[in-house]
This record gives sequence, structure tokens and C-alpha cells, in this order.
Amino acid sequence: MLLRFLDHLEEWLIATLMAAATLIIFVAVVHRYAAGLAIPGVQDFLLSLNLGWAQELCIYMFIWMAKIGAAYGVRTGIHVGVDVLINALSESWRKKFIIFGLLAGALFTGIVAIFGIRFVMELAHTEQVSADLEAPMWLVYLGLPIGSSLMCFRFLQVTYRFIRDGHLPRPDHAHVEGLETETDILKDDEQVRMGGKS
Repeated sequence: MLLRFLDHLEEWLIATLMAAATLIIFVAVVHRYAAGLAIPGVQDFLLSLNLGWAQELCIYMFIWMAKIGAAYGVRTGIHVGVDVLINALSESWRKKFIIFGLLAGALFTGIVAIFGIRFVMELAHTEQVSADLEAPMWLVYLGLPIGSSLMCFRFLQVTYRFIRDGHLPRPDHAHVEGLETETDILKDDEQVRMGGKS
């Protein structure tokens, strides 16, 4: 139940950040070009609006989105990987190398998360703010330890499931959320027969 909530929160955050950043960029661009139109009253109103902060906010939103999206990528198996050599190995060696790779990813992202936490804690004791938004910089950089911690957790989760079931997550590019196909029904039936759906 908690994992399902985390999955949905991850997806919701990515989608919200992406949509909001796109909307802010669109409004800022329309504002920039519409303010140049010589329409009395409208031009004065548009020139009185200050959207200089929009670009900076969008950059920070995309950074947060990328860090959370990287964790989503580990969970769903959409990260690019070159596995030609791994697939050429025998089954026992292949399993060992996959587990080693997943644990190495967890170790690396865990180290980044720890250093990120230390960096944010040090930054929180300063008065540094961003240039346009004047937001505290520790808040801006908080995406680093949060995203890295989430990514570390996802590597450990995938490692556990691989050791238990022997399966790695693979993206199904033909799947449409909310639309169940005959293939999906057959997969669900097969998982139920094999001991339950995870």
C-alpha cells in the first residue's frame, strides 16, 4: 500500500512539475511578445507584470523533475543499458553481474544522497538565495538528496525483486494507462496462477 502510494506520488510529481514548467514557459513567452504589441491599456498592463523569475523557476522545476524521473526510470526499467555482454554470459554469471550492477547503482546514489544531505544542511545555515526568485538555495538543492535517496531505494527494490523473481522491470511501450488489453488480462491471469500479482 505504501509502495503504491509512493509510485503514484512519484508519477504525480513528475507530471505536475512538467505541466507547470511548460505552462510557465508558455505564459512567459506570450507575455514577452504580447508586451510589444501597441495596444493601449493592454501593453501597459503587460509591461507592469514582472515575469523575469519564470526562467529560473522552470530550471529548478526541471532539475527536480529529472531527479525524481531518474528514480522512476529505475523502477520501470526505462534507463538505457548496454547488456550485450551480460546476455552472453551463463545464467549464474549473468545473475551475479546484474545484482552487482544494481547494488553498485544503489551504492552510488546512496553516497550522492548522503553528500547531498550534508551539502543542503550546510547551505541551510547560510543566507544564500537564488538570483530572481530569491528562494533559499537549500530549498533549490533539496531535490538532490531527495531524488538520490529515492533512486537508491528504487535500485534496492529492483535488486530485491530480481533476487526473488529473477525478473527486471521492462517498459511496455504499447501499454496505455487505464486501457486493459487482452495481453494485459493474460499476463494478470498468469501472475495469479504463479503465486500472486506484485
